[in-house]
Amino acid sequence: MSPRSALLVAGFALAALNLRPAIAGVSPLLDEIMGDVGLTPAGGGAITTVMVVCLGVFGPLTPVLARRVGLDRTLLAGLLVIAAGVALRGTGGAFTLYLGSALAATAIAVMNVSMPGVVKQHFPARVNVMTGVYVSCVVAGAAASSALVIPIEHATGFGWRGVTALLAVPALLAALLWLPQALRGRADGQSGPRPFRAVLRSRVTWYVTALMGLQSLTFYVMLAWLPTIYLEAGYPADQAGYLLSLTNLVQVGTSLAVPVLAGRRASQVPYVVAAGVLTVLGYLGVLLAPTTLPWLWMIVLGVGQGASFALALLIIALRPADPAAVTALSAVAQSVGYVIAALGPLLFGFLRQVSGDWTVPLVAGLGVCGLQILAGWLAGRPATLGKPDL
Repeated sequence: MSPRSALLVAGFALAALNLRPAIAGVSPLLDEIMGDVGLTPAGGGAITTVMVVCLGVFGPLTPVLARRVGLDRTLLAGLLVIAAGVALRGTGGAFTLYLGSALAATAIAVMNVSMPGVVKQHFPARVNVMTGVYVSCVVAGAAASSALVIPIEHATGFGWRGVTALLAVPALLAALLWLPQALRGRADGQSGPRPFRAVLRSRVTWYVTALMGLQSLTFYVMLAWLPTIYLEAGYPADQAGYLLSLTNLVQVGTSLAVPVLAGRRASQVPYVVAAGVLTVLGYLGVLLAPTTLPWLWMIVLGVGQGASFALALLIIALRPADPAAVTALSAVAQSVGYVIAALGPLLFGFLRQVSGDWTVPLVAGLGVCGLQILAGWLAGRPATLGKPDL
């Protein structure tokens, strides 16, 4: 590998690592943040809510930005805004906390949509491999930030403001590594909204969007409620947290390997269906026997959910014929998908409240998993955006 290629891969991987720490790094510090800023529990929860809403709302800006300045410069701008956002939210009270979080999440939304197009543009012969690198780095960034913010706070004595500001450092480093690509990059040269219109008219787009939204919903439901489920089953808080950490860590290896294998075939249907079935088995284990072999259920759930996420992003990168169409498809699928996903934890909690236990919510989750398998079967079939749909 040439030095230029190595720099490209390193910059791409480090950019991907920055796509979740600004969100995942908040939860471990939330009690401290609420106490310092004077927020109620609802106000503390609103930090994450604001960020997830931004992920859904601002993704559609990406095709416009990419058409004007190019994907490479759009990605660089996203990294710089993430750094500014996470630095800003620790400088004042509630207003700057929410404003900085919203800025960081807006940048993440733009980068989320950009990354599949960057894969298609820079690695057209290795879409499967680089999608695996991309997704595994996203998952690893989330796992590392949630695990390390407290030890870093204790080691440095900075408090939550200093620790959250430190999240700007890897974003700035990634921007520095990506700067040569941005300086060489050009606008994609697309005139008018034709790629976006063509994407919206295709059935493939809505199959992929359904897959992205449903697999995200099943993931965020477990991310939000799994520790609580095990706390109510009698587990100590630390062990409940370890179970969630395990399922997240399993996703790192899965999301790296599955796209490499699935991308070699014209149809991703067998892989998407298998990933959905494993997610179903994980949900069933938590429903029927949560305290019997809980580590096994977490491994099965992690494999299923990690593979589902990776396959959704792989399909986004594979189906369109060019980077501009990939960016447009990614904007639709991820924006609508995150709006769907944001509803999941809220509805899951409502079902728990009205039913009195976790049986009804988990059964509803199994129903969503079934819809995910159907959407995956439709999205995973061979097709090219712009050609007649099957």
